[in-house]
Amino acid sequence: MDPTSERRRFLGTAATALAVTQLGGIGAASAQGNGSASTAPPGRLGIQSSFGPLKHAAAGVLNVGYVEVGPRDGQAVILLHGWPYDVHSFEDVAPLLASANYRVIVPYLRGFGTTRFLSNDTFRNAQQAAVALDVVALMDALKIERAVLAGFDWGTRTADIVAALWPERCKSLVAVSGYLINNLEANTRPLPPQTELAWWYQYYFATERGVLGYQKHRRALAELIWRTTSPKWRFDEATFNRTAQSFDNPDHVSIVIHNYRWRLGLARGEDQYESFERRLSAAPVIGVPTITIASDFDGAAADGAAYAAKFTGKHQHRVLRDIGHNVPQEAPRAFAQAILDVDRL
Repeated sequence: MDPTSERRRFLGTAATALAVTQLGGIGAASAQGNGSASTAPPGRLGIQSSFGPLKHAAAGVLNVGYVEVGPRDGQAVILLHGWPYDVHSFEDVAPLLASANYRVIVPYLRGFGTTRFLSNDTFRNAQQAAVALDVVALMDALKIERAVLAGFDWGTRTADIVAALWPERCKSLVAVSGYLINNLEANTRPLPPQTELAWWYQYYFATERGVLGYQKHRRALAELIWRTTSPKWRFDEATFNRTAQSFDNPDHVSIVIHNYRWRLGLARGEDQYESFERRLSAAPVIGVPTITIASDFDGAAADGAAYAAKFTGKHQHRVLRDIGHNVPQEAPRAFAQAILDVDRL
């Protein structure tokens, strides 16, 4: 899960929904325009979703496990999950996009599912630049020159970085919770206590007790996060278990712990990524067409005003009411519609 600033409070109140408009061929409940809002019901669509066969590609330091649906000659869309989630966050989004003739790629991030490091000697690094370069490497491996990128949580940060540093590879962007590029110096500044309370697990992971606890109780902890950050989502045991299998990846604990410790300045990254991190610490703007999405998880700052200036290209902002953090799985039609719409901006 992905805090970067005080704006990410899920204990506040979200912006008021202003309109509901039927858009495009999917029929999602959504509304266009900066600062506009939308309403979408929680829960699954009832679609018999099938990703098809799981594929693998050698990409950078990884053998990436990914799902692909839709025509190979369609416009590529890469969907990026976060923690503690996996590719199944997009199990209803992917077939909707495939039916609109998009080539949909849904990779497991490093440390999740069937993605593996090619070498046992590679440092299990989860700093933001390394994870973003995994996406660029996968695009190279699949010979995808430009893609629409969309994600939430770690996936939003990763997509934001690719759009900011390699805009020639990003045709357009859908970013849940907006601009999540980390600034390590800013992360040293304390937030109000109520906000800090929401990020308890980061401090837990900063301790050896937390490492042992996550190793032993990773599924229980993940389910707690799901229920806390999406309190109105009535997922069933089978839905959670499909994703929880991804946490059995042998590098999962190391990757998750390093990610959160690195963000707090408690773990080092690698020198090879330092030049990218210096650029990211300057909070680069994103110029590609973008739709940002906020939900109840974003609390009082769901209007997106805190990060609107970071998107200098064509930009729309949408708010989903009664939806928690896992936007694509809780509101798949609205998420898919945003991808269709941003590709037309």
